[in-house]
Amino acid sequence: MQEKLKTKVEGSVLQMEWTFDAPREMVFAAFTEKEHLEAWWGPEGWQTEITTFDFVEGGIWHYCMRCEDPNQGEFFGMESWGKAIFRQIDAPQSYAHADYFSDASGAISEELPGSENVTTFEAVGDRTRVVFRSDFKTEEAVKQVLEMGMKEGFTSQLHRLDQWLAQRTVS
Repeated sequence: MQEKLKTKVEGSVLQMEWTFDAPREMVFAAFTEKEHLEAWWGPEGWQTEITTFDFVEGGIWHYCMRCEDPNQGEFFGMESWGKAIFRQIDAPQSYAHADYFSDASGAISEELPGSENVTTFEAVGDRTRVVFRSDFKTEEAVKQVLEMGMKEGFTSQLHRLDQWLAQRTVS
């Protein structure tokens, strides 16, 4: 089976691409509405709780992903907090945001790399191609997040979104 997540690294830029079998407006809503995000965001076996979500320019998205799968060994019970600040919104074509690791209070991590991101949604017939472009401060920061398993975790959660979208397009 061909890898569905296409990735490319150029210097300090990580670009990923995924095509969903759903219309653009539905996919855009899945990424930009709190109740949808909580249903699929995070790798398989992880549950996401969103504490703040204000999808407006300058708005904050603060959330916790928690591993609830005992089969994931040392990850079981682990929490991973994230914080995004929305920079620009052009619905349903794109949005831009800063993305950071954080703690439960929303304080941004100084140890883990943050990035500036643009997510674009392109209608391809009745499907949607989503391109994720992440600009990091250094090439080392890109390597760090990839070594942390970001590609594998992101692939897992995009598969979850595929399943979530399939349930809604059949109904």
